[in-house]
Amino acid sequence: MPGNPHSTLPLIGVKVIDFGQYMAGPAVAMILADIGATVVHVDSPDGPLWTTPANATLNRNKLIVSIDLKTAEGLEQAQALIEEADIVIESFRPGVMARLGLDFHQLREARPELITLSIPGFASNDELRRDWRAFESVIAANSGVFTDMGLNRVLMGVNPSFSPLPLASAYGSMLAASAVVLALQARERTGLGDQVEVPLVAAVMEGLCYNSIKIDDYPERYKTQREQEIERRRIEGLPMNLSYDELQELLDPFYRSYKCKDGRQFYVVCPSHKSHAKRCLKTLGIYDELVAEGLREEEDTYLPVSEWTSDVSLGVYPLPKFWADRIAARMKEVFITRTAKEWERIFGRGKFPGAPQRWLQEWMHDDHAETAGLMIEVEDPEFGTMIQPGPMVWLEESGEEMLAPQPRRWVDFDTALRSLTAIETKLPRVRAKNARDGWLQGVRILDLCNVIAGPHSVAYLARFGAEVIKLDPSKPFYDCWNTVIFGMSHLRGKRSVLTDINAPEGREIFEKLVESADVIVWNATDRQVKATGLDAQGLRSLNPEAIFCQLDCFSGVRPGPRTNYLGYDDLVQATTGIMLRFGGEMDTPEEHAHVGTIDVMCGFGGSLGIAAALYQKLKTGRVGRPRTSLAALSGLAQMPFCYDYERRGLFDEPAGRECNGFDELSRFYYTSSGNYVLLSAYEADVEHIDRVEGLEGFAEVPKEGRAAFLANAFIGADAGDWVHRLQQCGVAAAVCENLDTIRAYNSHPADGTPGTDRGSYSFSVFEDHPSGHVVTQLDPYAIRPTRGKIYALEPAQQYGASTREVLRELGYDEAAIDSMMASGVVSERWSREYLPS
Repeated sequence: MPGNPHSTLPLIGVKVIDFGQYMAGPAVAMILADIGATVVHVDSPDGPLWTTPANATLNRNKLIVSIDLKTAEGLEQAQALIEEADIVIESFRPGVMARLGLDFHQLREARPELITLSIPGFASNDELRRDWRAFESVIAANSGVFTDMGLNRVLMGVNPSFSPLPLASAYGSMLAASAVVLALQARERTGLGDQVEVPLVAAVMEGLCYNSIKIDDYPERYKTQREQEIERRRIEGLPMNLSYDELQELLDPFYRSYKCKDGRQFYVVCPSHKSHAKRCLKTLGIYDELVAEGLREEEDTYLPVSEWTSDVSLGVYPLPKFWADRIAARMKEVFITRTAKEWERIFGRGKFPGAPQRWLQEWMHDDHAETAGLMIEVEDPEFGTMIQPGPMVWLEESGEEMLAPQPRRWVDFDTALRSLTAIETKLPRVRAKNARDGWLQGVRILDLCNVIAGPHSVAYLARFGAEVIKLDPSKPFYDCWNTVIFGMSHLRGKRSVLTDINAPEGREIFEKLVESADVIVWNATDRQVKATGLDAQGLRSLNPEAIFCQLDCFSGVRPGPRTNYLGYDDLVQATTGIMLRFGGEMDTPEEHAHVGTIDVMCGFGGSLGIAAALYQKLKTGRVGRPRTSLAALSGLAQMPFCYDYERRGLFDEPAGRECNGFDELSRFYYTSSGNYVLLSAYEADVEHIDRVEGLEGFAEVPKEGRAAFLANAFIGADAGDWVHRLQQCGVAAAVCENLDTIRAYNSHPADGTPGTDRGSYSFSVFEDHPSGHVVTQLDPYAIRPTRGKIYALEPAQQYGASTREVLRELGYDEAAIDSMMASGVVSERWSREYLPS
């Protein structure tokens, strides 16, 4: 919609043309519109390619115009809209827009200030797959999303395992939105735009980077009971046939669901933290008796386990089987005495994480979701009053304005063009000689975060040239499974400093770092932020020019009943219905298998907020406080079915471990090579399927017989052959690959390049990793600008490795540093070994 001249949203005055279809392209434009941009969405005269009520959400705050790009008049109209635009978005296969007469390279030659964004399924430099029909499930299958999908499914023998979550589009949307706003703020410095590509396949791989990392000689102490059981069964040649109930007994007691008095399951997520598990047991009233039985807390769990005084330590994940079984048995007895709602309040107020399992429909009507603005009402012209996901990223100063978006509106071309020409364009002066290589070169970021979402957000920004200092306590609050294992991914490209900010000298160091930073990032609740003096008032006294980005679990634009409750990715999965959809029933909830499913998405959201705040500061001088939360991003992860209105049917999207797809045209089929093909077709594809070698006659098969026909046919050839035949006939399909295979075939010795030139998959092997292990991990390759530079990230250094260096830069001499080291105010390591054995 035309920009409100009185608005304080950060992207007011920015003009966007959205040619996107399906989810990712429209979602990027929706997010930009939510934070103030004026967006014109272009559909063909036949309407959107994806007909779904979700389009009401994806096109809110937009004007929709029909243009036939295959006609001379339509092409001229599209060019007229682009002439007024700051940003142009498309999400077709590589080369499609150029063939239609809208070549982004030529457009930018004529207008160097233009920012273009392409979001193809596979990378344009992937010669094998670039022209494939790449629907969401095809990208997921080819990228290993469905295969070995979590330890639970492997042990139950459900492999591959289908999920309807649009992970590729969700990750791609946040990555692409952050990329164009980062390019926009860079344009304010240089006057130059950029041409950006974000392949969805690369986006989903970045979302799974914590799953695809390979650490040679991985220490036994980090292997869970489930991992050990998988190894045992593979070595002994035993089948993977555990029942759901048998599987539950292999879970850590602080990382599982418990049945409550009202029959609802309550998910406890208290592993790894120095205090959470202890608070939990004390509140449940069973801590003292377990200590009397021999439960211990090691003083230093970063020692090798061979040096521990006991075989167990509370607050460490995973616990050994004896203690896991003993603690879980007692916790079961206590949880059944109260309702899940009671336990939610007890856990929230007690400052340790847990949440009831809820269905998506319950979450959409939840009191906290409504009060906090995580779910909002929009008066859609087609569906009436709709509940839609609220803002996913916002600035504290202007977030309230985002809670009442305008519904989508269909207009004619002249009206759409007038909406753009009515906005005065104020382009920055071109300063090409002063252009920096990276979009964030010269920006200094202080990272105060832990676990995944926050630190991953900052690690992502490091690839654009930002200087990052990560500050952690001199003595860790989390165990080394949480810090070191995850840190191998999110500590890349950062310098690590360890200090106790509660000590006077440590506070001084903290304040000096805050004063030196352009951006400060912390995943913390409002309560924690205020206590540390980083609320708006406190930060103004320390560094009034600093942008402070806050991420947490349950926040929305407004305070809600659970705003200050602690939580992790898994708790948002439980709260918003993801775990119940994956498991299928209230009695069988399962976490969505991938480490950081929502965490990584939220991290990209934090990066988008920082980009928007940087742009606003450069444009207007206003210093903003960007925010996002895991709960806010859960709506994007469930976008295809996260809506409600009066006549909406059942929330009957695919659910449960027996689900193998959407229907007989879009599901897994077993092949002669012993693996599965994912067919992703629609009714309009039936005539194309009929032309595939080996599937002749399919068009004459009654609907009720299609699954049997296809199952019998697919067993007759290998998976790769079927994909080739289907794609040749224009039918979307992919082999269900696994991450190990993808990594093995797409790894190269680390060479200081970011991998953007290596197609759809790229991993680096670090033979000389600082950990002493050979480590293989995904390259930072999803964002592919033409002008801006992407930097390869250095391997994660050991926590504390840069303490001395940074303190010297802050003006401390060696004697002062040695004194603080001796007193424990600062530290240059948590452990002798990088990865404690």
